[in-house]
Amino acid sequence: MRTDIFARLDREPEPPKIVAPRMSRHRAALFGGTLAFYLAIVFAVLVTSWLVVLDWKVMLFRPYQQWPELHAFLDYYVVLGQRGPTAVMVACWLGWRSWRQHTLRPLLVLGTSLLLLNVTVGAVKLGLGRLGPHYATQIGSAEMFAGGDIFPSGHTANAVVTWGILAYLATTPRARRYLSAVSATVSLGVGLTTVYIGTHWLSDVVLGWAAGLLILLALPWFEPLIARAERWILDVREQWRARRRAVRQVRAPGVAPQPVLLPQSIAAEGAALAAGPGTPAAHLATGARARAHHVPTVCPERPQPAPAGTRRPQPHPEHGSRGTASPAPAGPLTGG
Repeated sequence: MRTDIFARLDREPEPPKIVAPRMSRHRAALFGGTLAFYLAIVFAVLVTSWLVVLDWKVMLFRPYQQWPELHAFLDYYVVLGQRGPTAVMVACWLGWRSWRQHTLRPLLVLGTSLLLLNVTVGAVKLGLGRLGPHYATQIGSAEMFAGGDIFPSGHTANAVVTWGILAYLATTPRARRYLSAVSATVSLGVGLTTVYIGTHWLSDVVLGWAAGLLILLALPWFEPLIARAERWILDVREQWRARRRAVRQVRAPGVAPQPVLLPQSIAAEGAALAAGPGTPAAHLATGARARAHHVPTVCPERPQPAPAGTRRPQPHPEHGSRGTASPAPAGPLTGG
């Protein structure tokens, strides 16, 4: 007996009607507030404010020495923020959803979000060049523009985007709420784990949360581009399939080409049927049908060519062009 769980594993007969999220006023206001918070964090670190002092206090507290029993577990837990493993896991799930729903949108949304993540977060990392806690050179310094690449935290931003995509692509409000809570918990835990291990400052993690949230909030602006990309990919796939089918039909073994009657031969055959047998139209139709079937034909009114080596009789010069000679008179031969 089939159950609902196994029934949901089957492919849907038709693609469902998916409504892409739009940039509503609420989402736009949230995007603007998150962007302002992002810029405020960057400014606070640049001017070496109280946030940098808090970074140093947390780092000198050395959480990994305060709770060493958590180190083994958190070393594995932090993998949930690494771009490679998380992208593979989420891509497998979204690939199954794409196959089941006959749409490429889940995979295209994931690819777009990861591209935005690499471009935006990577550019800020390289532009600010902040050093990590293990490479700090002066106590109390912000360690900016020193050749580092940890501000904002890539682990944290990647966890927010990768697991937040599942909530963004949810089709029901209930699933969206549950997946939003799960993604927030995972990304919060990954960020705090990097602070515990000592690979990031606390401000790095806070900025990583804001960076990931900005990418998720900006995705509705890219939905038209994603829809056009999906249509183009599906059109290219259909053209490729049609070309493959044509090649297979040409290369199919054991299929002889069927004779094709041209319009001229069909018309000639109709005229022959109307005129009756033995008429010139009938002979023309016979020749047209033979040419259509690639069979040589011989007109019955024309004389057959003489075989090789046979000499045709020559007409007598006195009897014109008829080619017949009159018999000689049957009288006695007389001498001169």
